[in-house]
Amino acid sequence: MIKESTLEFLKNLEENNTKEWFEMNRKWYETSKSNFVDFCSLILNEMKQFEPDFSNTNIKDCIFRINRDIRFSKDKSPYKNHLSAAFGPGGRNSGKIDYYIQLQNGKTSIGGGMWQPSVANLAKFRQEIDYSPETLKNIIESKEFRKHFPEIYGEKLKKAPKGYDPEHPEVELLKYKELFFFKTFTNDEVFRENFQEVILNHFKILKPYIDYINELFFGETD
Repeated sequence: MIKESTLEFLKNLEENNTKEWFEMNRKWYETSKSNFVDFCSLILNEMKQFEPDFSNTNIKDCIFRINRDIRFSKDKSPYKNHLSAAFGPGGRNSGKIDYYIQLQNGKTSIGGGMWQPSVANLAKFRQEIDYSPETLKNIIESKEFRKHFPEIYGEKLKKAPKGYDPEHPEVELLKYKELFFFKTFTNDEVFRENFQEVILNHFKILKPYIDYINELFFGETD
């Protein structure tokens, strides 16, 4: 389970995002990170039952660093205000569409999908929507999927992309430059004993969409 002290640490970090405060509270950070890693390890072990490509994935390769890359950012806060992990074959750097979890005070979330695709992959996506939109729509418009992931997230054009008819019946889907799904949880939900099962259930519901995009981009799924 996620401990209350872990989210309390993240709350305090958000309010005191300096190297000085972090070093003074490094032991608290290490305890909080350990709690998060242990929790994610349980998630990963269960995911291996329905994601065979994860069989050799180690949890250490799924966890993101808490340090921010501030080289090109106006915000010079040195640390993220959350702990996060991505589950893919081999870890967070698989290059494939993966499953994401972010532990944050009051804004814990999970999700996945098409985010910042290459020009070539975006073209593949739009071509598929142009010729055969039913497969995707049957996944993301199903009753169970919409119950848990009712909203599409991602950058979207205001007009039909170049080369596509503005009157295309799927023009709204074609406008998307990204297409991913998120679910946010309250702290009370995070602290419940069944939170692990809740996450796994959502990941199983998300899996057909993850598989769809990976097959489209890379020509293979589990």
